[in-house]
Amino acid sequence: MQPYKNRAGKSGVLAYEIRPYSIVVRFVSGEDYEYTYQSAGRDAVEAMKRLATAGRGLSTYISQQRPLYARKRAA
Repeated sequence: MQPYKNRAGKSGVLAYEIRPYSIVVRFVSGEDYEYTYQSAGRDAVEAMKRLATAGRGLSTYISQQRPLYARKRAA
């Protein structure tokens, strides 16, 4: 996983992993959520990938848009 840069300094996201058709997001709680093209939609996943790479806005996007996740791994 790549550490999330957290440029705003107050994100609930700790790290992420970009995959061809999904993104896995690790939150500060330690839980991992995988958002896939099938569960969240291609546009949402690609938006999350851009935000993750930029290091800003990912947690806000997830909390406001509430994309559906495919899998959750508890801490």
